[in-house]
Amino acid sequence: MSSLSRRDFLKVAGLGLGSAMLATEAAQAAPPAEDANDHVGMLYDTTLCVGCHACSAACRDWNGTEVDLDPSGLYDAPTELTDDTWTLILLHQGENGNSFVKRQCMHCVDPGCVSGCPVHALQKTAAGPVTYDPRRCIGCRYCMYACPFDIPRFEWEEVLPEITKCTLCADRVAAGDGPACAERCPTGALIWGRRGDLLEAAEKRLVDHPNRYVNKVYGKDDAGGTSVLYLSHVPFEDLGLPDLGTEPITRLSERIGNVFIPSILLGGPLVLAGIRFISKRDGEG
Repeated sequence: MSSLSRRDFLKVAGLGLGSAMLATEAAQAAPPAEDANDHVGMLYDTTLCVGCHACSAACRDWNGTEVDLDPSGLYDAPTELTDDTWTLILLHQGENGNSFVKRQCMHCVDPGCVSGCPVHALQKTAAGPVTYDPRRCIGCRYCMYACPFDIPRFEWEEVLPEITKCTLCADRVAAGDGPACAERCPTGALIWGRRGDLLEAAEKRLVDHPNRYVNKVYGKDDAGGTSVLYLSHVPFEDLGLPDLGTEPITRLSERIGNVFIPSILLGGPLVLAGIRFISKRDGEG
């Protein structure tokens, strides 16, 4: 047959629809239903941080990431998260005061990156960490678009690139240990434990020292809640922690995924089928 038959057209369209359904299912994948307060988490207190960078050094040591040297070539001094820097300490200087701030994956209770990933390369484990499986990844980078904290990074310079980010030391957590960064902090600015216990400790500090902190535990319910919690003496927005409301980010990423991912996967085969149909028709002419 010289032109595209109805059977062939429906076959191609069916393949596209099947792929779209699988992608939609992935985009709607929910994290484990366990109580989030039982997840492993961390609490960072800006008033106790001295900017020693012990936490970032511990992260490098455990994960084997490459140093980011300053212009002198002597010190590891990253200024932003990269594919080789998964946690770092930054200095904020502003009208509301100066403060160090630690940045890393927030390990959201309902992670947008997990919901946005069409192939389950990112998953929320039962213990709480959000992990990444490079064997599943197709490099679409939807996780980067879905993360409100701008955390996942892509290995642009690698031949076979992967997504990288803090995993909350999921391997250590599975063995009963804490995240390397928290265990090395010498001042207690960063502690780890059960999320519910960390929330109680943070709220007690707010009650005991009302003049020391902004009256909020960031991450308690921001964006549906995070496993990395913050106490601060300067506004959280000054530290790069956005006001996201309390609705889980998954609500947005699922809406986007349900519209765009099926359209891409279904539209591609249909476009190809249309091109084939037209080319065959013109060839007959």
